[in-house]
Amino acid sequence: MSTLANQLVAAERQDVARAIRLLLAKPLITERSDAAVFDIIRRRQEPLTKWFDYTCGWSLVVESRRGYARLLKVRHTPDASRPARRLRSGRAPFDRRRYILLCTVAAELLAVPVTTIGLLAGRVIQAMAADPALPAFDTTSRTERMAFVDVLRLLESYGALQVLDGTTETFVDSEQAKVLYRIDATLLMRLPSAPIGPSRLAVPPEQITGRFNDLLHDLVRERRYGEAPAHTTTRSDQAAVSDTQRNLWLRHSILRRLFDDPVLYREDLSDGEETYLASPTGRQILRRAAEQAGFVLEERAEGFLLIDPDALATDATFPDDSSTARIAALLLLEQITNPAGSATPEQLTAAASDLLRRFPQWAKAYQSTDGAGRLADDACTVLADFHLIHRHAGRVLARPAAWRYRATATQTPSPSRATSPAGDNTFEEGALW
Repeated sequence: MSTLANQLVAAERQDVARAIRLLLAKPLITERSDAAVFDIIRRRQEPLTKWFDYTCGWSLVVESRRGYARLLKVRHTPDASRPARRLRSGRAPFDRRRYILLCTVAAELLAVPVTTIGLLAGRVIQAMAADPALPAFDTTSRTERMAFVDVLRLLESYGALQVLDGTTETFVDSEQAKVLYRIDATLLMRLPSAPIGPSRLAVPPEQITGRFNDLLHDLVRERRYGEAPAHTTTRSDQAAVSDTQRNLWLRHSILRRLFDDPVLYREDLSDGEETYLASPTGRQILRRAAEQAGFVLEERAEGFLLIDPDALATDATFPDDSSTARIAALLLLEQITNPAGSATPEQLTAAASDLLRRFPQWAKAYQSTDGAGRLADDACTVLADFHLIHRHAGRVLARPAAWRYRATATQTPSPSRATSPAGDNTFEEGALW
């Protein structure tokens, strides 16, 4: 092979690896938001599509003319660790109200190519009033208007909604605000990644609450693994799944979690998944997939971890001082990784109370009667999302990867030391887990 050919092959490998990691972090990339990245995805569409399909069983849709690439991630277990977030300074997660509005707004946007914020609000009011399962929408309430604006701004960030005139945020202060939108209906319909559309389940509204978990699993059931779930353990269901379908399921279930989660523990694997990873074929596929995507695979007795040297695939970082809960999470982690490797909720609340007492100007949202408990709970949620702890029998237990982090005293005083506990310590990655 000539030198030029070698260079072209190496360039393609680098492009594909970079695009894989970028799509893992951001499954929807538009030409408007990042033209350079979208161009790489467009040019390397074929190898990218093949890699995601073979490795994770995920579909990659690239619409060159419309200017977007959508990676349709599917998992067989619900995961609430990456909620939709409000595009405000605190980046609070969407609550139930905002999710209801998001679904209703999206449905109403499909009916028109262009609309105004007032007309859209009117359509949402009518739609929610006509459905007995939905609470009414009242634009005279500032709280309701703010929730509505949060939904519209999220759709704007996705590129499904384009502002032609005006500013969406002005609707918070006045329901008479004038904003004109263009709707990309095709992109809007690409946002859900569930293989089965909710409307196809045809469940009476009064049964949804009682069957909610089963309905979630029905939404993500994929036919390629057989009529029965490929991970089932009952004999009757196993008979409906061929060996080929079962092996396909094992490969995809393992690699989906490895490429989507902070860490994959062996104790969380089924017996079939453990056996698959212990086989020469399973180990080869795992290592080759990590290499092709540009990751460094870290294999330990307790599990597996993918490290991205360029941090392209990282949608959330730890340690991180971007929020109060994340600062507290790192500080409370030291309390949990004691010789016993666990702590009670009461101990963590006491530790959080001590932080709030020592730093009265910090974490003002938690400076209340129940603030210490809320701070400890929010910090534990952060740690659980990064798979560093889990709750069992009324205690918070450290998981193996938690020992990667340790605190050391800061030698040079920080200007922020009096107002933030982050000024007291530096945090380094340890070598243990």
